[in-house]
Amino acid sequence: MGNLDLGSIAITFIVFLFSTACHEAAHAWMAWKWGDSTAKDLGRVTLNPIPHIDLVGTIIVPLIGLFSGTGLIGWASTPVNKNNMRDPRWGDFWTSAAGPIMNLILATISFILLKILLRTSLGAMLGDYEDAISFFLWTGVWLNLLLMILNLLPIPPLDGSHLLQNLLPDSLADAYDKLRPYGLMLLIAVGVTGLLGKLVNPVIAFAKSML
Repeated sequence: MGNLDLGSIAITFIVFLFSTACHEAAHAWMAWKWGDSTAKDLGRVTLNPIPHIDLVGTIIVPLIGLFSGTGLIGWASTPVNKNNMRDPRWGDFWTSAAGPIMNLILATISFILLKILLRTSLGAMLGDYEDAISFFLWTGVWLNLLLMILNLLPIPPLDGSHLLQNLLPDSLADAYDKLRPYGLMLLIAVGVTGLLGKLVNPVIAFAKSML
């Protein structure tokens, strides 16, 4: 993508904020459907980014990463109490899965719209706005694929760790839960070793080749 200018930074941040809001709203909605209204009572079943904002995780750290060129890093969280759910195990499983599924939906919608833009006369009709809209939609593709794959990693406290823990027998789930205090170190290791890039980059490259 090259060095980001202010316009590109603004677009990338807006897509990140909206995608994160959708991800967290999906968690909140699914938890509510399984009987836990904790997030709903806090107004989190909404695509409005404001209720989902963590000042550090969704504003300060992402902007530092974008302006410094070190990469987009950020986070948010949705309060969930699985003990309120009618089935705590499957309720927590599908609540955790809802976020990455939402990112896949957003990536797919962005991909379809971008392909329409590139393969039809619509781009020419947009004139000077074509490049900005193309960049916006492509950001929607790669960023949501990144968020989906990252959150599916079975590393606490990512969504993937909840998915795996709920699929394991109780004895193994309890043993797996002991990894939780080391989650941050494992995440750093995944980033530093380039493992995340090796998982994400081929998927993004494949999506780009299909345009």
